[in-house]
Amino acid sequence: MVHIPGTRALKVLHAAGRHLNFSRAAAELGLTPAAVSHQIKEIEDQLGVALFLRTSRTIRLTPAGAVFHEAAGEALDLLGKAAARARKLSRGVTQLKITMDGLFASKWMVPRLDRFRERWPDIELLFDICFDLRDFGRDDVDMAIRFGAGRYAGLASHRLFDNLIVPVCSPRLLKSGPPLKEPRDLLRHTLVHIEWSRQGVTWPNWRMWMAAAGIDDFDDRRCVLFSDSGSVIQAAIEGNVVALCDFSMVANDLSAGRLVRPFDLGLKMAPEFAYYLVYPVEMTDEPRVSAFRAWMLEEVRQTPAEGFSGGI
Repeated sequence: MVHIPGTRALKVLHAAGRHLNFSRAAAELGLTPAAVSHQIKEIEDQLGVALFLRTSRTIRLTPAGAVFHEAAGEALDLLGKAAARARKLSRGVTQLKITMDGLFASKWMVPRLDRFRERWPDIELLFDICFDLRDFGRDDVDMAIRFGAGRYAGLASHRLFDNLIVPVCSPRLLKSGPPLKEPRDLLRHTLVHIEWSRQGVTWPNWRMWMAAAGIDDFDDRRCVLFSDSGSVIQAAIEGNVVALCDFSMVANDLSAGRLVRPFDLGLKMAPEFAYYLVYPVEMTDEPRVSAFRAWMLEEVRQTPAEGFSGGI
């Protein structure tokens, strides 16, 4: 009987076959190139066939190597999906695991958790805080909050709310900084926003906001750019900048008085992009999913309407 390599060996083979470079495969796996080469040689000895053709400069798969590389990928994918299903089964029917990014978790979800627990005390919520896009077939998650266009194959998708981008700052800045009585006064302040674009759509920035406010001579080279919204919000709370932020992510900071809106004007994000609640279609009628979906959509409907005034 032919000896079949173990899972670790299959991972090495699959990485080496994808990269066709032992050094890059080693970097991906956290191994040394020598360890990858040794593992490949062991697999070849076990199977009795050559999987790679090696020269001084390149490596490539043999026909037998291509067959086994494809099979290794399929096997690893199948095992990954089985492991995810096993983890979900081990959690039982009272736990619901939801993946979302850290900003959404801290600014929107956490302040509302007590209301969910009061309504559904028998459901234990678990959170996977991650910016990576989780795969429901391979990862141990039941539902997700995603920012995007809402079109995900095999997944049910519920649009949560429109994104209105508004200027905010600390109340301390209004007291101690240069006055903010009209939009042009912003030119005397440090202005921050995120730099983000997808599929030809750009996240509203200060140049766009100033144009909407009727200021045509704005020079955006002095703006401070961040790669994530959490840093922009924190910079505003610290008190020395005016930031463009998504209203839905700063609503609690505004209610608590940590931030204020110096001007009502806001810019709407392109309509195809928004936060969505998503989950596998086959889980639509699962009681935990139904409960969380109903609660979350109700919370969204209760978002203060005044937050969306002044948008263009």
